[in-house]
Amino acid sequence: MPVITRPLGASGLVVPNICLGTMTFGQQTDAADAHAQLDLALASGINFIDAAEMYPVPARAETAGATERIVGDWLARQPRDKIMLATKVASSARGMAWLRDGQPLTLDRANIRAAIEGSLKRLRTDYIDLYQIHWPARNQAMFGQWRFEPTNEHASTPIREQLEALAELVREGKIRAIGLSNEHPWGIMEFLRIGREYGLPLVASTQNAYNLLNRKFEYGLDEVCWRENVGLLAYSALAFGHLTGKYLQDPQTPGRLSLFPNFGQRYDKPGVPLAVRAYVELAERHGISPTQLAIAFVVSRPFVTSTIIGASRLEQLRENLAACRFTLNEALAAEIDRIHLTHSNPAP
Repeated sequence: MPVITRPLGASGLVVPNICLGTMTFGQQTDAADAHAQLDLALASGINFIDAAEMYPVPARAETAGATERIVGDWLARQPRDKIMLATKVASSARGMAWLRDGQPLTLDRANIRAAIEGSLKRLRTDYIDLYQIHWPARNQAMFGQWRFEPTNEHASTPIREQLEALAELVREGKIRAIGLSNEHPWGIMEFLRIGREYGLPLVASTQNAYNLLNRKFEYGLDEVCWRENVGLLAYSALAFGHLTGKYLQDPQTPGRLSLFPNFGQRYDKPGVPLAVRAYVELAERHGISPTQLAIAFVVSRPFVTSTIIGASRLEQLRENLAACRFTLNEALAAEIDRIHLTHSNPAP
């Protein structure tokens, strides 16, 4: 499937339907390999790059900001107006007191401004095309937590205050569009409602996990985003490598999960191996790789604006790019849905 471009919500920006994720840069991926990946992506028609102030992951004080610095060194050699650059501001309550010189992490005006100034410096640019809130500041089920717990309620920066801080940066030309990440239906609707009511920027996108093991986006968020013109930037198409099938044979196969055992808790659920095996066997019956099946599924979905693909090594990126060119036929798509109805969302 060739790279095509799509509008990014109502922002006026246009992005390719494939985006290069960079969260391994500076941890699993050194600068030389990272720059080779960026070069390959650009040569393949992918000029959309996604980063975050806390990357690489797993987040650590020793490596925080390394991803943006690596991307910034590459970006300095590119025509800036030809690159669509996205990054994210980390929210509160995730135990990363070492970000932003140790000040308490909130999404108030001071924190958002400190975060973007740091990102702009590391990325060696004057503006960010898409600036995203990495996860909600409020109490919400996140990263493998599968239900909302009212008893976890805590104080957080009001959404209007977050939008007002972002609006200042838009007026100053430091941000072209704003987006969310790991959001839920209520959050997207509330950001839109407040934006419209007070004349503040409207969110253009949400970056959420979406793959064969986690189709939770289809349970309400798909309609919200379609009706409200909010694009989905789908991440984790391979479910931390599970959907390649490599962990079925050997859980200690080299990869993110064996390197960082506590990092993939979203997928540490009893139904995951059963679903993975079903999808791997489906791919084998059709003479394609499990990677092709998993990535082609996400790319094919009508509500996905852009599929974020990433890799720890250049050769993995080549495989993922090749998988993007595979197109699902109707029969294969129907078989995927039959498996989904049997093994429904084992890793929400």
